[in-house]
Formats: sequence, C-alpha cells, structure tokens
Amino acid sequence: MSFPAWTPSGPNLVVHAENAQYLATLPDGSFTMIYVDPPFNTGRVQRRQQTTMVRSAVGAGDRVGFKGMSYSTVKGMLASYDDAFEDYWDFLAPRLTEAWRLLTDDGTLYLHLDYREVHYAKVMLDALFGRECFLNEIIWAYDYGARSKRKWPAKHDNILVYVKNPSRYYFNSAEVDREPYMAPGLVTPEKVALGKLPTDVWWHTIVSPTGKEKTGYPTQKPEGLLRRAVAASSREGDWVLDFFAGSGTLGAVAGKLGRRFVCVDENPQAIDVMSKRLAPFCDVRV
Repeated sequence: MSFPAWTPSGPNLVVHAENAQYLATLPDGSFTMIYVDPPFNTGRVQRRQQTTMVRSAVGAGDRVGFKGMSYSTVKGMLASYDDAFEDYWDFLAPRLTEAWRLLTDDGTLYLHLDYREVHYAKVMLDALFGRECFLNEIIWAYDYGARSKRKWPAKHDNILVYVKNPSRYYFNSAEVDREPYMAPGLVTPEKVALGKLPTDVWWHTIVSPTGKEKTGYPTQKPEGLLRRAVAASSREGDWVLDFFAGSGTLGAVAGKLGRRFVCVDENPQAIDVMSKRLAPFCDVRV
C-alpha cells in the first residue's frame, strides 16, 4: 500500500492506515512529540513468559537504543502472568521502535497504559530507548466508574515519558496550565493567584458523558490531559504524532495550540470521528 508523502511543510493529516505500515514511510526525526495510547491488553488468560533485556555490542542486537547502543531481547527473568504478554510485546515493541526513530533529537514519547501492562512496557522502553532516557511516570488520577469492595478501586492510568536524548530534550514548564494549591494558606497570596506547576500526579476528570467534548468514541481521553503534554514537550509549529489516534484528542489539542499533527488509525469509526472533530485544523484525510 502506498501513502501520500509527509513533508514538514505539508498539511496536518488524518491517516486511515495500519500504523506499522504507515510509520515505515515517514522519515527519521520528524516529530518533536509522540503520544501513544495503544490497546490495553486487558484479557485475563493465565500464562507465564520469561524475558530479560541485555545490552549487546553496537549493531549486534535486535533493538537500537540511545547513542546507537543495541539490545537483544532474551527470554529470561521477567515473569508474565498476564494475558498473552508475549503477543502484546511483539505487537507493541516494533511500533515503539518506530517511535524512537521518528522522534527528533530533542523529542519526547508519552506512552499511555494502565496498571496491567505498564511495568512490562517500562522494561521494553528501557531497552528501546535506554534507561537514561526515562523522564517520568505520570499518574493520571480520576474518580469515576465502578467501586470494588474486594480491593482498592483502580482509578488511575499510567503515562511513561521517555526522551530521545537526555541531554537535549525540549521541556517548557512555563507553558503548562497551573493548578490551585491544596493548602493555599501555607503560601503567599501571589502564589495562590498564580497557582502551582503540576507534579507527576495529574488529577483530571474523564471526558464528561454529557459534555461538549464528548465524541462518543469509547476510549476518548480528555483534552486537558493532553494539553499539558503538548504544551510542555513541543513548541508552536512543531510536529506531533499519534498512531493509535482514536477520537483524535491529540490532533484537537495540537490544532488549538498551534502545533502540526499527524493522526493515524485503522478503525473506520475513528477516522469518521476525527474527520469531523479535526476539520477546523485539517484539510487532508488519506
């Protein structure tokens, strides 16, 4: 399958494609920020899988990390009792390898997962990017949904943040929306008025079922969540990428903040939702 060529001077794109095929057509170092919100792999089949990561000589491994170091994926120490983890690893790792290739040298990856897979994904990203490229684990905490009485109810997602080059990555906290102080009486009135910078725990509601932002797409993420990431890790005019784009929240935020975007999904429903939602910012659907 052939796709129209992406160029830095071209239009924003909504692309209907299998992402692994499309990513391979994009040039190295094209995107300052990449946000990835893949399927969460939430089945409960019990199985065990042994994996470890070992660093090997340059060019000898099957994963390329920071400064060209290679890694070999070795079945070894890490036990998986989750659903078909080996399949999930095989599904996600090639796409994250492409994300590393497509990031600019000052670029940042945000990988959005839940508690079932995040610890495995961190091992994967340590191998693909290098442990020194890990920047943060963001906890998105919300208060909505069912309440378990047999355990602490799970009310958060995890977002792993990795940078292409730990000595050059772009991060501008001054552009990020600020939060109210939890104890305003302990700080000056000037600080209360300004608010505080968010930490790595982000309290933010889900998309309201009756709100204006709601598109009807089942995995839609709130714009406020992505606004922080886009504002901090890209500049106006920079290109950002989401290759599990779903409802197109990254594109909507990028368009409003003056960033350029490519949103990719193979689900026709997602393409229809994005075509409507991103119409003010995007003339091209391919």
